[in-house]
Amino acid sequence: MDSDTTDHRTADGRAVCVLRNARVPGGAVVDVALADGRVVDVRDPSRSAAAAGELDLTGYVLLPAPAEPHAHLDKAFSWDEIRPPMGDLASAIDAWRAHSEHLTADGIAVRAERAARTALANGTTAIRSHVDLLVGDDPLRGVEALVAVRERLRTAIDIQLVALCPYDVGDAALEAALDAGVDLVGGSPHHTPAPSSDLQRLLRVAERRGVGVDMHTDEQLDPDVLTLEELAKSVRDWPAHMPVTAGHCVSLGVLDAETLERVIAEVRDSRIGVVALPITNLYLQGRQHPVSTPRGLTAVRALLDAGVVVGAGGDNVRDPFNPLGRSDALETAMLLVTAGHVTAAEAYHAVSTGARAVMGLPDAGPHEGAVADLLAVRADGLEDAIASAPADRYVFKAGRLVAASHVRRSLHVPL
Repeated sequence: MDSDTTDHRTADGRAVCVLRNARVPGGAVVDVALADGRVVDVRDPSRSAAAAGELDLTGYVLLPAPAEPHAHLDKAFSWDEIRPPMGDLASAIDAWRAHSEHLTADGIAVRAERAARTALANGTTAIRSHVDLLVGDDPLRGVEALVAVRERLRTAIDIQLVALCPYDVGDAALEAALDAGVDLVGGSPHHTPAPSSDLQRLLRVAERRGVGVDMHTDEQLDPDVLTLEELAKSVRDWPAHMPVTAGHCVSLGVLDAETLERVIAEVRDSRIGVVALPITNLYLQGRQHPVSTPRGLTAVRALLDAGVVVGAGGDNVRDPFNPLGRSDALETAMLLVTAGHVTAAEAYHAVSTGARAVMGLPDAGPHEGAVADLLAVRADGLEDAIASAPADRYVFKAGRLVAASHVRRSLHVPL
């Protein structure tokens, strides 16, 4: 996409872009100078001299760019291929597994790249995607596809990959996925015949390879299913270079207060990042409760209050696990406010700064010294941006404009 800015250079030759008249969280209007992929100055517009390489952001709010800490790029946009019944998690798993034998690496790559580009256009500059190890003779078709997509888009978006290893796919395929370029070990132990055994075998592979894990964890509304607690106790002494993430954690939302406090303390003490996934969990969970239907969301408020690192993501986009979704972090933030009872600032933090922390990425945003991964949205402020999700946006990756969207609207009504 063509840039709306042109670089200029400082006396020592560094490329710089100046973002003029941007409203930042808190309401101040500032000029933001970018150089070498970082924010180097934030100042009052009255103190700025005219310069080449400017972009006027009057009417825009400037935010840290979102990060997506839990995607399934290999599944994205497969709803129309599969035409699954609308239903709960079990029916979605069945529909996907039945269809997976027909998947090709090329087909997966086309859909995955479409999803990644859509997310980028909406402001997301980093994605962590789970990729299924497929049952059968060629389990790495999805891995092959997503590694190729990651390489094609590497200058515009950071993509991390997690091998989502089913219980009936052996360690050899998991090791091969890591050899092929996957970054983290993943799985869904609570959905297996022997959850503890499956969890421990996945942790053993990660320890042997010296990599982190990102587990689908307790994606159900049974308070007796607490794989998260076992995970926390198992990784308590893991080194910092082997990060641990737990996604979904739905059963936390239905625990009694005493048990919830105990489990969250274990999670905090083990430095586990938790990822809330409102759109998919709200869609899939609670269908067996036609009266007083629970929200099907993890205990976001309690996790935040306890000091746990919390990110939030969009999870599935138009596949058997969620027929909808816009690949837009502002949609996720809106659902967190509505269903998770957090503030707009907390919700946006979860889809940006919190998500980046879960992913082990450096701090980004419109403040001095931060990585210049930024999203400018035409809005009066953060609440307005989340509420209306305006399409007019500029997206910066390491200080470089990588996407711009503009909408022209007219109303044909009598004056």
